[in-house]
Amino acid sequence: MTQSWQGKSAGNKLGYRIFIAILRFAGTRPAYFLLRFVALYYFLFSPTRKYMRYFFRERQGYGWWHSLRGMYRNYYIFGQTLIDKIVVMSGMKAPYTFEFDGEHHIEEIMAGGNGGILISAHAGNYELAGYYFKRLPVKVNIIMVDNEREQIKQYLESVMNDRKLNIITIKDDLSHVYEISNALKNNELIAIHADRFVVGSKTIEGTLLGEKALFPMGPFVLAATFKVPVSYVFCFKETATHYHMSSSPPQEYKQQKQVAITQALADYIKELETKLKLYPEQWFNYYDFWMKG
Repeated sequence: MTQSWQGKSAGNKLGYRIFIAILRFAGTRPAYFLLRFVALYYFLFSPTRKYMRYFFRERQGYGWWHSLRGMYRNYYIFGQTLIDKIVVMSGMKAPYTFEFDGEHHIEEIMAGGNGGILISAHAGNYELAGYYFKRLPVKVNIIMVDNEREQIKQYLESVMNDRKLNIITIKDDLSHVYEISNALKNNELIAIHADRFVVGSKTIEGTLLGEKALFPMGPFVLAATFKVPVSYVFCFKETATHYHMSSSPPQEYKQQKQVAITQALADYIKELETKLKLYPEQWFNYYDFWMKG
């Protein structure tokens, strides 16, 4: 039986407390040092090892040794992104720098007056994109499943205390669709991830890194239904303190609905593949994404 994402991520409260204490009293460097041992534990014992091994060996084409190194680096960098998020959440002085390729694409969407959709993935440190969202003169609406809400709520509130961000939770009664529609009418932005789905939700098949996988249909239905500009946005860690953000030129999917959904998925996969080839160690989907069992 294949494993699928369950709509939430596991976390260890004691571990967070330890790292927060280190960060408050000693800064990021000692925390990163301790993280090396934590990453080694996950590298040796985590049940997700087989999924990451498959990713590096089969989907990236790495050799045996290169795959092992990639797996360890993956756990280590993922831990770093969590630490970086804690720094921001806790209100500590953030040592990070950013560069943004395609900032003018976001400005172009905003100038259109009809709102827009920003689509991303669980790769890199998408949460630190909140730094950029704070600069936007319009409200950004984050779409998330109900199980994710409480995990991220505190972070969003601490980063976005100027009320420029709103959380829209996906609901069975589809009331979220009306919230999204109203937000776009107000020339606001919709931010959503398109690489995970909860069992029972509608999916669409696509080929990522040479192998078929299922993607949530929702983000692409939104693009095809509302026909507003869509940009694919990512944020990847390049050094201990530097992040590289990017956004693609806005696309509008005004074809017949099914054609538009298919095209939006193809464009998303193209952008995601490009990023995964540049930053293979920052793919953080720790489950059976390609459903290989």
